[in-house]
Amino acid sequence: MNNEESVFVAGHRGLVGSAIVRALRARGYPSIITRTRDELDLRVQSSVDKFFAIERPRFVFLAAAKVGGIHANELLPADFLRDNLQIQTNVIDAARRHNVRKLCFLGSSCVYPRLATQPIREEYLLSGPLEPTNESYAIAKIAGIKMCQAYFRQYQFHAISLVPTNLYGPGDSFSLDHSHVVPAMIRRFHEAKVHVTSQVSLWGTGNARREFLHVDDLAQACLFLMASYDSPEIINVGTGVDISIAELAHLVSHAVGYSGTVEFDSSRPDGPPRKLLDVTRLTELGWRAQISLANGIRETYEWYVQDHSVARN
Repeated sequence: MNNEESVFVAGHRGLVGSAIVRALRARGYPSIITRTRDELDLRVQSSVDKFFAIERPRFVFLAAAKVGGIHANELLPADFLRDNLQIQTNVIDAARRHNVRKLCFLGSSCVYPRLATQPIREEYLLSGPLEPTNESYAIAKIAGIKMCQAYFRQYQFHAISLVPTNLYGPGDSFSLDHSHVVPAMIRRFHEAKVHVTSQVSLWGTGNARREFLHVDDLAQACLFLMASYDSPEIINVGTGVDISIAELAHLVSHAVGYSGTVEFDSSRPDGPPRKLLDVTRLTELGWRAQISLANGIRETYEWYVQDHSVARN
């Protein structure tokens, strides 16, 4: 990519899309194309076709998706499957037909088997059963990966597929029903501090282990790989380090300044016992994450407090 070429960031208001826009602007890209959901419904094929025919973007970051945590995935499996399949299919196909030079598709670490050997290597895709609590979302993301690979082989369309680990950062959803673990914890601990609640209850046992990547690090990886990676094979993006949910709760409560106690509700699901990505392929290309988890959580909490009115609740 160079600064003279137009870049379409699909899903620019979301966690990942907004970070990619920030990274592009910081590097001086003047031709960033964005559309809100009201302006362009990516689930409608005719609308997507018309958009690409008029705007003719040269590069595409496909960060648009219907996302949510365990509770949202359990409540809305059909919505997660349908909406994500529609978005992916329409954007990838239109990009190929309208001569986009390169597309970056954002997958998810939930595409890997629930009990995959740790750390998870890229070749473990489709090697075992998925985690039931987010199966619909995972199947849609796998379909997106396979579509990019098929278009690469059949049409020589340059589409790369990134598999990021669990993400957090500014622009996240802080909904108690539909958010991921870090923003959900931030909101719970913040509200407990404000209301002087002596105890916070969290889902699961606290023993499950997860890897977390700041979304601004992911955005930098997206730009790095758009410039340096050109293979249909998926590539993991993460830190290569994991932490237990109980340890995460301690980090978040400390960042928030909550001094009460934390209990874990073991009747609620943990999800996979561990999920850590093998990032050897990425580090061998010369990229590593820069933002520590403690600093990233603190910065995210500060953003949440300062921009509470615009945080997606």
